[in-house]
Amino acid sequence: MKRSFASSYRLVLVCVLVMAAFSGIGVRLVYLQVIDRDRYVAEVERTRKRVQVMSARRGEIRDANGNVFATNRSFIEVGVDPQAIKPEDEARAPQLARLLGVSQADVLEAFRRKTQVAPETQEMRQIRWTKLAPAVEEPIYEQVLGLGIKGVYGNRQFRRVYPDGTRAAHVVGYVNREGTAVMGVESFLDFYLRGQDGWVESERDGLRRELAQFRAREIEPVDGHNAILSIDSVVQTYIEQEMRELVRRFNPLGASIIVSDPRDGFILGLANYPTFDLNEFNKADIASQRNISVTDIFEPGSTFKIVPGAAALNEGLVTASSRFDCSEDTMQFRGRTVRLPRDSHDHGIMTVQEIIELSSNRGAARLGGLLGEDRLYKYARAFGFGETSGFALGGEVSGMLAPVKNWDGLTISRMPMGHAIGATPLQVHMAMASIANGGVLMRPQVVRRIEDKDGVIVHEFSPVQRRRVVRPETAELMQRLLVGVVSPKGTAPRAVIPGYEVAGKTGTTQKIIDGRYSSSHHVGSFVGFFPASRPRLVISVIIDDARLNGTAYGATVAGPSFKVIAEQLIQYYGISPTQPLPGNGAAVAQNGANRPSGRDRIR
Repeated sequence: MKRSFASSYRLVLVCVLVMAAFSGIGVRLVYLQVIDRDRYVAEVERTRKRVQVMSARRGEIRDANGNVFATNRSFIEVGVDPQAIKPEDEARAPQLARLLGVSQADVLEAFRRKTQVAPETQEMRQIRWTKLAPAVEEPIYEQVLGLGIKGVYGNRQFRRVYPDGTRAAHVVGYVNREGTAVMGVESFLDFYLRGQDGWVESERDGLRRELAQFRAREIEPVDGHNAILSIDSVVQTYIEQEMRELVRRFNPLGASIIVSDPRDGFILGLANYPTFDLNEFNKADIASQRNISVTDIFEPGSTFKIVPGAAALNEGLVTASSRFDCSEDTMQFRGRTVRLPRDSHDHGIMTVQEIIELSSNRGAARLGGLLGEDRLYKYARAFGFGETSGFALGGEVSGMLAPVKNWDGLTISRMPMGHAIGATPLQVHMAMASIANGGVLMRPQVVRRIEDKDGVIVHEFSPVQRRRVVRPETAELMQRLLVGVVSPKGTAPRAVIPGYEVAGKTGTTQKIIDGRYSSSHHVGSFVGFFPASRPRLVISVIIDDARLNGTAYGATVAGPSFKVIAEQLIQYYGISPTQPLPGNGAAVAQNGANRPSGRDRIR
């Protein structure tokens, strides 16, 4: 009995233990498959499934002739899955570190750090990717793969590169290391340029080999479109070469050169100083990245005299031969005496033509007095001052044009000569372009069209007329008067190009330093166009605080640069010589020939 009881006891015990084991397994299975199923399924999905992003190639930015301003370079982002690292792989860590240009300690840290706290749940989770190097060239990546470390692999990415470095930097803009378009065309057309990334959703085994049979979804990347600019790299080269020469000679605080086609408003070249290298944007300060053509304000000075001159002619208040006494230092305006500004030379009776040719401040003030405050303000606004031009690349300011109610007693005599008003270089440029094209203010543009990778046009930018400023006949008469400026007897004899009719206006303004006009700090400018009878190009040269002995007059510092650039563009575009405009010079105003010629009047 005892032996039989003992046997039975052992059998029952074994059965109980077996049943308990199976019960435990069952409970564990219920816990795994039912109670905590979702968490473990999610962990398996996270471990095995992988979504690999396939980066789209960003579209190129090209000039008007197809030359590349911005393109892409492929590179490999190399990282490690520490879960796939074996102990023997650590022996190859020094070689890997040397190839990637990182420290051996960082590589070993990435190999050994296999878990981390999930910030959303505060749970410990496995690390499946640690970046080792953000950008590795293809040959180096091949050597990395040659090490045979299973857990080390790379993802192909694209990095933006700018073959010409500084060329048209403020127009082109750049994409930063995080892939964000920061400024210029890169930012303005980011929607078209960036494309659409694709991705592959699949599963991988323990050795990180893709299980193609489990590939769930594959979306191919869509490459970005290409932007074709109106900027011509040849024109841009010419103006940047001249900009470097200006900097060498005058060491200014800043400078802008703009070239455009007045007929459609498209900009052919735009350069600023200071500038920066687009490939090294991280080394450039904010000042050099600023597009001062649209962000900086200056008093335009005598280049603004086209506004009261054209306005008085357009209103029928004067003709080219109307006379004014510019010897007096005051004028009567609405029953009060207004003090007039000084001229650089003593003048007596002057015609409207001579007021423009010789840049008389008092003559311009008298034209302003004829117009009155409201009409002067209206025309200044019509020419684009006091408002943004619609320049699409961002950063543009509206300048300063106070409403009439805020004018003081001297504004009516100071604004006509380009004081008491603030403008950007682009505003002054487009105002002159409206005279050149027959009296229409255009929107400045730098993008011609958007094309896909096959060259099919996706979107084309058409010329945009903002408004008509003056009648065509008024603009034509102003063209003739401005030709007189660029002549031996005008204020810009150094901008004369033999055989070509050039029209333009000089400008010299004293800068305000410590709240007062300085006699040693100036902004010198020249804005002109040619051929005057059928204008093809408008060129603006504006120099802030040129350093030289004497006053930095616009005719001295800017006029010669205009001529250098214009002569190069004449050759490039094959512009034929022209005869002087009919009625130019003394024929426009009867007493014009009484003015002494060959005198280098500078204003």
